[in-house]
Amino acid sequence: MRVVRSMNESVGCLAIVLHSHVPYVLGHGTWPHGSEMLYEAVAETYMPLITMLEALLDEGVQPKLTVGVTPVVAEQLADSRFRDWFPKYLQRKIDLAQENEMEFARQGHDHLVYLAGQWRERYSWLLRDFCERYGGDLLAAFAGLQERGCLDLLTSAATHGYLPLLYEDASIQAQVRQGIRTYERCFGQRPRGFWLPECAYRPRYIWQPRANVMRPEPPARLRKGVEEFLSENGIDFSIVDSSLLRWGEQPVPVTIDWENTLGKMWGRIFHVREPQPYAGDKSPYLAYFVGSHFEDHPPVAVFIRDPRSSLQVWSGERGYPGDHWYLDFHKKHFPGGHRYWRVTDDRQDLGSKQDYSPEMAADRARENAGHFLSMAKQILRHDAPHNARAPVLCAPFDAELFGHWWFEGVQWLEHVLRWTALDPEIELVTCSEYLERYHPATATALSEGSWGQGGEHGVWMNEDTEWTWQRVYDAEKDMNDLALRHAHSTDSSLRAILQQAARELLLLEASDWQFLITTWSARDYAEARAHGHHNDFKRMADMARRYARGECIQDNEWNYLGHLQDRDRIFPDIDPAWFGAVEHAAL
Repeated sequence: MRVVRSMNESVGCLAIVLHSHVPYVLGHGTWPHGSEMLYEAVAETYMPLITMLEALLDEGVQPKLTVGVTPVVAEQLADSRFRDWFPKYLQRKIDLAQENEMEFARQGHDHLVYLAGQWRERYSWLLRDFCERYGGDLLAAFAGLQERGCLDLLTSAATHGYLPLLYEDASIQAQVRQGIRTYERCFGQRPRGFWLPECAYRPRYIWQPRANVMRPEPPARLRKGVEEFLSENGIDFSIVDSSLLRWGEQPVPVTIDWENTLGKMWGRIFHVREPQPYAGDKSPYLAYFVGSHFEDHPPVAVFIRDPRSSLQVWSGERGYPGDHWYLDFHKKHFPGGHRYWRVTDDRQDLGSKQDYSPEMAADRARENAGHFLSMAKQILRHDAPHNARAPVLCAPFDAELFGHWWFEGVQWLEHVLRWTALDPEIELVTCSEYLERYHPATATALSEGSWGQGGEHGVWMNEDTEWTWQRVYDAEKDMNDLALRHAHSTDSSLRAILQQAARELLLLEASDWQFLITTWSARDYAEARAHGHHNDFKRMADMARRYARGECIQDNEWNYLGHLQDRDRIFPDIDPAWFGAVEHAAL
């Protein structure tokens, strides 16, 4: 039975999760698709987010956020090319804002002159802070916020591979292990949480690839559940879409054996010997242990994405970002690409947009933040179960929504964090904090799916993207064979070739390419990247085989290896053996 608490009692917890991700773009073009995708994310989201959190801490407010920094983002932020190129990007934005100021002044547009000055000042402080305050090391800034207790940093799959659809379990193993290794190298500790790319999950079952993707069609075979890879690598929790819980099995009560924890928050779990009927429904406002073979290993917990609050925040049609006073994302002024107009009316064309008012937009951000906090408390008070465990509303979003797609999003988030931290009716928590206080009491088998349209895989696997999966599966099988044969070789040259082949495979497996193809966001770029990484992988695989047979490798081939090592300078600690034998294979 649900208990409705009085207004002066805590109604539960709020866990806001931001997923920071940009595909690997350094060395792969600049504009409109390429390294500027990373620069925009850093300038418009990552640095404003860091600055906002530091300001709250300086005020004495303790914000709490769970933030995923994907390995591919961490590798790029640590790359010397980024540290050299990003300040030049910022300086160019400053110079072009000054050009806009002079242009608008000649035209007599005083308000646009003011806005151009705002852009110039904004990029000036970004340049100053990046070079002087952070010394070009944004990973250290993130780590510092985690040490101060306001961030819970998550890792993810190495290149954001779409784990449920990968053909080889060894490929999932490699994506997970490289993600953990990059986190350890960048942040100096092991991660507790793991963001599943696209919130995509597949349970253990007898699996077969989609028809037409592989010819001849391979036999069906037993595959491990995605959570098993997380568990055996010491991960405590992840986040899934509410549809996976809704379509999954009814939760069952469990008990925890606190021995043999394998470095996790808890040990093994077991069904209660005399299980009592589960009194609650499948509420998205609790955390659950997940899996069908959870008694074989320390379990993984999952938080459930709340559909109501998520839609209110990310939807441009029904949510806050579509407010007519907010800065319009699509209309830009060239040269420079700065934006000077507000949404105005989403039914009108770009030519009818009205001038942006920072003051009015700031007022709307405050109002929307107040509305969100009120809605979160209402949901927890009336829709969440209340028992020994406090309910939790988990609100996960792409981090780049805040500041990049929705310019005022960081302002909105600042108000939400400040007001929630000071509100006695609701507790702001990181995901790890919540689990330490309220570990799950039930386990459930989730259905397969993602946070994509309809909760399914269709955004990433469809008629337009089947050809990419054909190349992924071809390269996966090839790498698996190479790893089984040569991964433990002590020949440094052979190992270097295998490592580069592994990097090209991981980059080929990035879910970004299918997403960009399906949505037409950058279709030509994504298609070229998928083709290119497959071709480079095949070239490295062929080179490895011929070298292992003792054949002569030409100078131009060694030069090409050097070119790939310089262009795709990612994952220096990659282990080709991960792509071979699968630890704890499905039986």
